Amino acid sequence: MHWNTLATRLFGEQHGITADGDFLHGTATFDGAPVTVVGTTGHAPIGVKLALAQARVVMDTLVNHPGRAILLLIDTQGQQLRRRDELLGINRAMAHLGMCVDLARRRGHRVIGLVYDQALSGGFITSGLIADACYALPEAEIRVMRIPAMARITKLAPEMLEALSMTNPVFAPGVQNYVAMGGVRGLWRGDLAQGLRDALAHTPTEDTRAVDGAERGGRRLAASVVQRVLDAA
Repeated sequence: MHWNTLATRLFGEQHGITADGDFLHGTATFDGAPVTVVGTTGHAPIGVKLALAQARVVMDTLVNHPGRAILLLIDTQGQQLRRRDELLGINRAMAHLGMCVDLARRRGHRVIGLVYDQALSGGFITSGLIADACYALPEAEIRVMRIPAMARITKLAPEMLEALSMTNPVFAPGVQNYVAMGGVRGLWRGDLAQGLRDALAHTPTEDTRAVDGAERGGRRLAASVVQRVLDAA
């Protein structure tokens, strides 16, 4: 879905969101209250400049609008694979973005992520997966790594990974698999504004991803292992 169509369905035609290249930002009004909107479009690769631009919007909201809800609109192909960004410290810039989102949550901002097109790799990890909760449209595409790339990294046969992906969502791309694992809290269908309304009203502030994954059968051991570590601390 085009970002402007999405914004119109969420906030109306006068939504107040603009695109500077692949960078989305603005303040929208939702149910009479302002919402900071920040994100990307065009399957954007997240480089240093784009990561810091998003972080700036989040930090400006913390400083100038305490408590305001933040909506992260996610459409990214992952981190920018370019020598210049590596030399400038893309890892630190993306970590900074993630830390800004985490700080916003700790300061009482309700932070909601929405994958409306594509979410890959580090560009997703440092945004939607750090929000209070991440939601997605049913037609969205989500993955961390394609199976051929996974095979090269793990040195496991692609056929083995293909077989594992049929029964274990950890090895398989797709929005439904991320719902099963708890990474995506739910899918927004039909009335997208109602989806946002419900998310702002009912999303828990504590991280329930591991518990959700256990209940849905996508990550059976994560929650229990986390609890054992906490109990041993």
